[in-house]
Amino acid sequence: MKKDDRERCSWATTDLYKEYHDKEWGKPVHDDGKLFEMLVLEGMQAGLSWLTILNKRMAFREAFDQFDCQKIALYDEVKVDELMQNAKIVRNRLKIRSAIVNARQFIKIQEEYGSFDAFIWSYVDYKPIHNHFQSEVELPAATPLSDKISKDLKKHGFKFVGSTIVYAYMQAIGIVNDHVKSCYLYAPDE
Repeated sequence: MKKDDRERCSWATTDLYKEYHDKEWGKPVHDDGKLFEMLVLEGMQAGLSWLTILNKRMAFREAFDQFDCQKIALYDEVKVDELMQNAKIVRNRLKIRSAIVNARQFIKIQEEYGSFDAFIWSYVDYKPIHNHFQSEVELPAATPLSDKISKDLKKHGFKFVGSTIVYAYMQAIGIVNDHVKSCYLYAPDE
């Protein structure tokens, strides 16, 4: 069977979505750099389609120093103004500032827990949640766990981390595997 003949989750309709679906969505991420990138991108996505963010992802990487949290934590208002002029990214001042705030808070979490990975994965005892949905319409926008993580991140000073954003983040970094049963990437509990 050719790769494109396999059944995917129904939202994977474009080549970019298919690539993201096949290579990233629902796969556990333990690299702090990637965890930070996805946190920023999920915040940038608020109110927009994920496809918009995927289309701008390379430009985001370039504009935000490859999502180096140490560098982003040092951004000032001059840098914010510069980013606001970059038509290749989402030009929302609150979202850009939130990336800076979140970089600073991310570093604090790393210092406190040894890594952001240790912090975020502790919510699931370091084991992904495998859901068993028949169809995408069953997927929740938020869960009690995303509510808890959202609340905790806000207590730590993070911005743009509402429960819906956090649930999408959990899916993006593989804390939750929400591939539906008909999808070739569906992974029941082992």
